[in-house]
Amino acid sequence: MKDKKKLTESETQVMNALWSLPGEKGYSSEIMSRMPEPKPAPTTLLTFLKILKQKGFVESEKMGKSQLFSALMSKEDYTRLFLHDVKDTFFGGSFTSLVSFYARKEHLSESEIEELIDIIKNKKTK
Repeated sequence: MKDKKKLTESETQVMNALWSLPGEKGYSSEIMSRMPEPKPAPTTLLTFLKILKQKGFVESEKMGKSQLFSALMSKEDYTRLFLHDVKDTFFGGSFTSLVSFYARKEHLSESEIEELIDIIKNKKTK
């Protein structure tokens, strides 16, 4: 994630709320309605949105007296970049090391292991 800064925990909550809206866009009141409890103060939310704009994750468009906020990166794209960074930083770039670490630490059920095997097998045939 060299070109974009990482999201803080609070910024991630704001982005998750924005990503959950149709078209990944909405007004601050709509974003607030999707925030987890305890919800931030409206001014705090606006501060986070300003920071997210500065970081390049959000853009806004003036609509009358309000601002319509839009995500500039999808949740899937951010997740991919974030996990790629984790893989490179903590697992020497090895996907196998990352997956085996989680497989050992997460105490996967038999059905979850089978699901992972199926995903890997299907990936190999494509």
